[in-house]
Amino acid sequence: EIERLPITDDSVDVVISNCVINLSPNKPQVFKEVYRVLKSGGRVMVSDIILLKELPESVRNSAEAIAACVGGALMKDEYLAAVVSAGFENVEVVSEISPVTTGELADTIVSANIRAVKPD
Repeated sequence: EIERLPITDDSVDVVISNCVINLSPNKPQVFKEVYRVLKSGGRVMVSDIILLKELPESVRNSAEAIAACVGGALMKDEYLAAVVSAGFENVEVVSEISPVTTGELADTIVSANIRAVKPD
């Protein structure tokens, strides 16, 4: 479980994640856990689905949307706050790409690349 990594404290230089954190029901705990296992000066690079606008309730509760990594997505500010709250610094959105360009969810969902550093 990504919320409880079987890794010792301060033992990892880099953590990368590609659309996995979004699937966790407790994203803030995931970032606390990543912070715990990283060495001082360690870096994290995440690619994940985040929201620029709230999802319609019908989409948020859809099993299909959850399986597609959309239903469990956080708002951008909430996602970044979880990273900062875990203790990370230099939190930066490196890029955002919208996988949906038309329809009800256009301008709502983005795939974001986010990096941060555990301070020395």
